[in-house]
Amino acid sequence: MAAAAPRLKSSNNLRRIMAENYISCASRAQDGKFVVWIAIGVPVDILRGFDVVVSVPENFAAASAAKASAVNLAQDAEAEGYSMDLCSYARISLGSALGEKGGLPRPDLLISCTDNCSLLVKWFDVFRREYDVPHFVLDVPFCYTPQREKDLNYILNQYQELTALLERMTGRPFNEGAFVRAQRLTFEGFGHWKRFLSFAAHRPSGITAFDMFMHMAPFITLRGTETMVEHFRMLADEIQERVAGGVFPVPNEQYRLLWGNIAPWHQIKKMSARLAEMDTNLVYATYGSCIGSVEGEIDPFVTDAPEGLQRTARLQNSTVCPYGLELRHRAMSRMIERFAIDGVVFSSNISCKPYSLMQLDLMNRIKREHNVPAVMIDLDHADVRKYSEANTFLRIEALIEEIARG
Repeated sequence: MAAAAPRLKSSNNLRRIMAENYISCASRAQDGKFVVWIAIGVPVDILRGFDVVVSVPENFAAASAAKASAVNLAQDAEAEGYSMDLCSYARISLGSALGEKGGLPRPDLLISCTDNCSLLVKWFDVFRREYDVPHFVLDVPFCYTPQREKDLNYILNQYQELTALLERMTGRPFNEGAFVRAQRLTFEGFGHWKRFLSFAAHRPSGITAFDMFMHMAPFITLRGTETMVEHFRMLADEIQERVAGGVFPVPNEQYRLLWGNIAPWHQIKKMSARLAEMDTNLVYATYGSCIGSVEGEIDPFVTDAPEGLQRTARLQNSTVCPYGLELRHRAMSRMIERFAIDGVVFSSNISCKPYSLMQLDLMNRIKREHNVPAVMIDLDHADVRKYSEANTFLRIEALIEEIARG
């Protein structure tokens, strides 16, 4: 019988590097460094060309949810009149910023991005009014097919506008060499990330989707750095060693599930443990798989585009939210086939309309075309007040029973 896996050493490294980054950002900001708040889809590589402090409100909100501090911050925003119907990431971030409870250093520039959701523009505009700083909106076209040339050029033109803005605001020229080096490190990190994910194909799986969720963080905040590359290398090497040694997170794995939405941050430990008790492994997820891929693919993105802004613009279509139904279906179909998925858990995520809008159509098509059982659960990715563990596991247990019946 395969051995159960102890805690990953990489998890200790993750905690260390994220804490060091948080402290470093705060310290550098206090020393007068220029601070930029960005949305997740904003290419950090470009900002490495200006030696600025980069902070990500969405990442802060996810970490708060995982640490069970999210509800108090969300309630602070609600007390200021923000509706509970708003994205919980936004409410957590607004509660922290407007309540002055710490969190992120005060911004000098805000950069939002439409390739995850349009709410980000309104959310960051609240910060613009609160802090009286410029707000640059990176507008990324929705994509129903692989990126078109006119869309690439549209994105590229905005990158050039952004670098010009940063030159004016920081008072220093764009360091293209530093940017290209960051871009190279990003692509190197993609390779290790995809190697880590590849162990989901093993039976039993070498990873869980919860591992994927937790270890995404360096890509969000440390993209384009040696620290990110080394962490992903360490993570992939550790999983490779465990698989070779017969050590697996769910050693008696009988049922292999796929997760279709943002991570349920407030349930990471509890859901992982409960599924393992049922000999069930959530082996993979659409969320996180998209890192290093584009438009409905799950393999690492390979391009002959020259190094520089054009290569980064080609990679801009790398998140799930701006994909049409066909691209989402293609990606999920490949996941089901490659990772021998027995059933799919879709989430109707109250806080993320762009991710959830096509879920029902996608679920019905997956069930019909792949003959794979699937269920839809209701939750909010960061607000535990909008989650029922009893209802969730009632549906998951029904899914497992359907799989067991064959």
